[in-house]
Amino acid sequence: MVEERRWTKHRRLPLIAAGVLVSLVVASGSVSIAPAGASPRSDPAPPGPTSPVPWWPAQTPDPTAAPTASEQPSAAPSTAPSPEPTATSPAATTSPSPDATAGKDKFPAFGAYLDFGPQGVTRMTKLSKWLGGAELRVGHTYLPGDAWTNIEGTPSFLDSWAKWRRERDDRLFVLNVPMLERNEDRVPDAEVRSLLRQGAAGDFDAHYRALAERLVALDVPDTIVVLGWEMNGTTYTHRCGPDPAAWKKYWSRIVTVMRSVPGQKFRFDFTPSRGRDAVPWTECYPGDDVVDIVGMDSYDQPEGKSFDEQVSEPYGLQEQVDFAAQHGKPISYPEWGLFRNGDNSEYMKRMLAWMDEHKPLYNTLTDYCPHGVWQCDENPKASEIYRAALTGRDKPTEPTNPTEPPQCSPVDLGDWVEHWLGGKLCLRFDWWDRKS
Repeated sequence: MVEERRWTKHRRLPLIAAGVLVSLVVASGSVSIAPAGASPRSDPAPPGPTSPVPWWPAQTPDPTAAPTASEQPSAAPSTAPSPEPTATSPAATTSPSPDATAGKDKFPAFGAYLDFGPQGVTRMTKLSKWLGGAELRVGHTYLPGDAWTNIEGTPSFLDSWAKWRRERDDRLFVLNVPMLERNEDRVPDAEVRSLLRQGAAGDFDAHYRALAERLVALDVPDTIVVLGWEMNGTTYTHRCGPDPAAWKKYWSRIVTVMRSVPGQKFRFDFTPSRGRDAVPWTECYPGDDVVDIVGMDSYDQPEGKSFDEQVSEPYGLQEQVDFAAQHGKPISYPEWGLFRNGDNSEYMKRMLAWMDEHKPLYNTLTDYCPHGVWQCDENPKASEIYRAALTGRDKPTEPTNPTEPPQCSPVDLGDWVEHWLGGKLCLRFDWWDRKS
């Protein structure tokens, strides 16, 4: 009993000291208790809003609001790399839910098409730097449509893109997938009709099963597949016009085959070019059960057409928004940019504002001449608008823990006292000059 009393007496001393210290500083609001097991910051917390906590004053938010704002050009990959602009072993991550970007939906997720191969991935980092560290959350590339082996996603072609996607949970990987080989060979309508009917009958199923299996094996099962893009035009072999009924049946078959692969979480983006083009794109819509997103490729064309006309024309931007809403689908803009009207700063400003207003799931600027702003020196006025609007947007910040007291220093009172207090005692750096 004597030894026990001595132990108790000695243990009371730090407890009494702690009580006195707490009494002195709690009244000034300069103390906080970090929960047991937490590690209070010893350096100032980064700026940004935090939730008020009873033990210390809430931080003042640091506002970082960003400024707001038919034949389509082919964006299919070429065999030669694009010139550079003048200006590891990945760890698997949990795939996001269909709206993984919900926490960042003040502005639409954006990116740019910069090159179809690994250089496209490298250039995203450089474009981000040009935009003041803005986060490009969308990576966009195209499978070559020359041969079935490439449409299957040949080994190594997708590796760099898959690695980029896996590095952050909130990224989107967008992949344009042709529906037929020899996709830019100007195949005549009669042959296109025959090929579409073969596809609808299942003759090409194995190619899309192979692609789906490859994407799942690369741990990018949530890839957004822009299947048979600009089908309402005349550029591609996978066009809809020669046989819309067969085209829709073939699209549905491809989607069904890719969705049958275990582990897949694909989303399929139905993306016509803006306007009527060769056939109204609504006649090609394959059905809500096989479409997840209603996209649109929208360039500044034809010559002399104002942005207001691009909005109001038949099968234009407004009709896309209305059609998607009627079918309960989000919208997207996989391709957009300047074209027939030169360095059109008004188009750039209005298109950015349109997307901020209508909040597509994602958008990617086509960034090479004549469409782009970073890899193209021909559009300095539009480039200035784009850069001003997007600089710093979605810029990553160091995550903060709202349970940690901001800008304070821990006081070491020993494990037993900290156990009694329920955590470490933490004093604000500025406690000595706080006004009463």
